[in-house]
Amino acid sequence: MWNPFSFFKSNTDKLLSTSDKQMLVEAIQAAEKTTSGEIRLHVESRTKKGDALTRATEIFHKEKMHDTKERNGVLVYVAVEDRKLAIYADQGIYDKVGVEFWYSQVQEMTAQFKNENYVQGMSVVIAAIGKALTQHFPYDRVSDSNELSDEIMMGK
Repeated sequence: MWNPFSFFKSNTDKLLSTSDKQMLVEAIQAAEKTTSGEIRLHVESRTKKGDALTRATEIFHKEKMHDTKERNGVLVYVAVEDRKLAIYADQGIYDKVGVEFWYSQVQEMTAQFKNENYVQGMSVVIAAIGKALTQHFPYDRVSDSNELSDEIMMGK
């Protein structure tokens, strides 16, 4: 049986290598360079809820990602052992790009994972989200600040 997550190590503390994490942080920083939007990535072994979107929503609110000034935070969520993923976007950006965009990004990440391009799959989606955020929420040198950490959130 095909396992799109076979790349990830089974030990929950080592789901991603240090270099993988660094590449993903750099992808987030590059994506946020031209936007006031915020992107976070959460990777964990298993969902605490059965549904990936429910879990992503829970993390989004727990991490106060809804508190961004323009309601333009986006969470990319991956549960490795459960083989589930989701993207949760705040109302400000969700409404502007529409449900088809979010669906296509989940499909893109899934396709990349099928080809065992795990870090690249997450990076490609992060870049696409950054472009969408830039289109609707361009960076303003005067008033913008990095409202949320760019570090990868690692669950258990």
